[in-house]
Amino acid sequence: MVWTRRETMLGGLALLGANALQSPALAKATAYFSGPAVDNGVTYRSTNFANIDRKWQRQVVKYFSSEPIGTVVVDTRHHFLYLIMENKTAIRYGVGVGKEGFKWYGRATIDRKSLWPRWTPPPEMRERHPELPEFVEGGSPKNPLGPRAMYLLRDGVDTGYRFHGTLEPGSIGKDASSGCIRMFNEDAIDLYQRCPIGTAVQVLPHIAEKAPEVSQATPVATPVE
Repeated sequence: MVWTRRETMLGGLALLGANALQSPALAKATAYFSGPAVDNGVTYRSTNFANIDRKWQRQVVKYFSSEPIGTVVVDTRHHFLYLIMENKTAIRYGVGVGKEGFKWYGRATIDRKSLWPRWTPPPEMRERHPELPEFVEGGSPKNPLGPRAMYLLRDGVDTGYRFHGTLEPGSIGKDASSGCIRMFNEDAIDLYQRCPIGTAVQVLPHIAEKAPEVSQATPVATPVE
C-alpha cells in the first residue's frame, strides 16, 4: 500500500501524540523492569538492576553486631536490611520503609511465610483509600506484596508488618510504605529462602554507619532451594 503525503503527515502526528502520552514519570518507572521471569508457576516482571543504584543491590558487607548469626536487623533511617552471617559479615539488602507516621521500631520474629501471598488491605488503610479492593489474589500483577511475604509477630501477636516484594522498584531506598519493609522481588525471594520460621528480627532507627562503603562490598547470589 502506498501512503499519500497527507496520510503520512497524519500518521506522524498520531505517533507524536502517542509519544506525548508516555510521560517522563511513566518512562522512568518502566525502566526499572526488564523481561519476564517465572517463579513457582507465576510470571512476573523482573527488576532491571542495570538501572538500580548499586548501593541498593544485594551484597555481602562487613558488619559488626552483638546479635546472633541468622538475625535480621533493619536500619530504617538508611534503608538497609541486614541478615547477619558468620565472620562479622552480613548480607545487605536495600529496602523501602514506612513513610512519616508509619515508622516503627522494635523486636519481632518471622512466624509465618507465604509464597505469592494474597493481599488484604487492613481496615484503616481502606478508610484512607476507599477505592482499594477487599483483597488481591496472590500472583496478580496488581498485588503489592509481590512473590513473597514474611509476617512479623511479637510474643505471638501479629504486628501487622511484613517483609515483602514490591510493584515499585524505584521506591527502594525511600520512605514509601505504610510501615512494611518492601524489597526488590528478587531479594524478597532470596531472604525468604534464607530465613526459617522463628527468625529473630530487630528494627532500629539507625545502625548503617557501621557498614563499609559500597566499594568494599561483594555481590551475593540467590541460594538454590
